[in-house]
Amino acid sequence: MYGLILFIHVVVCVLLIIVVLLQQTKGAGLSSVFGGGGGTESLFGGKGATPFFVKLTTGLAIGFFVTSLSLVLLSRRPVPKSAVEKGLEEVPVQTAPGIPQEEGPFIPEEGPVLPEEPGPGGE
Repeated sequence: MYGLILFIHVVVCVLLIIVVLLQQTKGAGLSSVFGGGGGTESLFGGKGATPFFVKLTTGLAIGFFVTSLSLVLLSRRPVPKSAVEKGLEEVPVQTAPGIPQEEGPFIPEEGPVLPEEPGPGGE
């Protein structure tokens, strides 16, 4: 399921890039090739490609957001553990014989011995 949505997401992204690049700008960029130049004999009719590309961009943007949210929600699920990870959890940790196993750091029972302060006469 994740792979299918990822594939659709990539296709929608590529199409969205192409559609945005083909839209008519103030300088009549690439869209003039497909009838955005304002002439009556164009591929998309007398109004040009503007209404068509606006609807297509809106639809692709909605598809982009839907697939993005779907991918995020699917990726938040816990990943199932592999058989090796499950097996490692079941095996107890063994220490070598003769080596004591420490449970924590050694803390002495008595505090550190501090040197005595000299008296008023320097003694």
